[in-house]
Amino acid sequence: MLDDNLEVSPKPNQQLNFYQKEDQVLLAVDCIIFGFDKKNLNILLIKRPIEPEKGKWSLIGGFLKKNEDLDQAAARVLENLTGLSDIYLEQIHTYSKIDRDPGQRTISVAYYALIDVDSHQFDGVQLDTAQWFDIKEAPSLIFDHNEMVEKAKVRLRRRALSQPIGFELLPEKFTMRQLQNLYESILDKELDKRNFINKINSLDVLIKLDEKDMSVSRKGAYLYVFDKEKYRKKVEEDGFIFKI
Repeated sequence: MLDDNLEVSPKPNQQLNFYQKEDQVLLAVDCIIFGFDKKNLNILLIKRPIEPEKGKWSLIGGFLKKNEDLDQAAARVLENLTGLSDIYLEQIHTYSKIDRDPGQRTISVAYYALIDVDSHQFDGVQLDTAQWFDIKEAPSLIFDHNEMVEKAKVRLRRRALSQPIGFELLPEKFTMRQLQNLYESILDKELDKRNFINKINSLDVLIKLDEKDMSVSRKGAYLYVFDKEKYRKKVEEDGFIFKI
């Protein structure tokens, strides 16, 4: 039996009725999708299918639904438009300028995602207008999407120097040259080969395989894999710091 004196809290959807007199704005998520093709850092863009700015290059995005949080919305947008799930996603910034979207007052929360281009297929999804661009040759984007991309690039560079997130952009097996190409693309500068290899080896988080990639030269190049379990244990037990 319910105590008559007990105050019952309204359900979440009922609480929304308390704020009907307040201004209503749309909340969106936009995803900056970075990919790596073994040589260069790329970004996935799509031609906007609706007005305003229909037909112009845009980031992939969508609106928050009532039954999800922002992380869930970003993951849904990414999966619905690319077919990909369990992808590295990180929230980077919120954009709320009043006139940022000429269609309607919209606040957007930007995320960036990391994808190994060669290991993922985009079958069965509606990405007819989507295209990968070399990050240095990407076209100008709608609204404040260029600003979002620049912010994401800065965050990616900072993260890649202190965390092993760069391996999210590589296939499971990779050469040392591919790994160096990746970091040079992220950092936008050339790295000394010997110093880079010595630094990576000193981290002791790679497993050198007996296999070789024979497509790069007659002698081939040894393949490596990132030892996630070893990295986790080193962090937990030694206070290990990943630093390039």
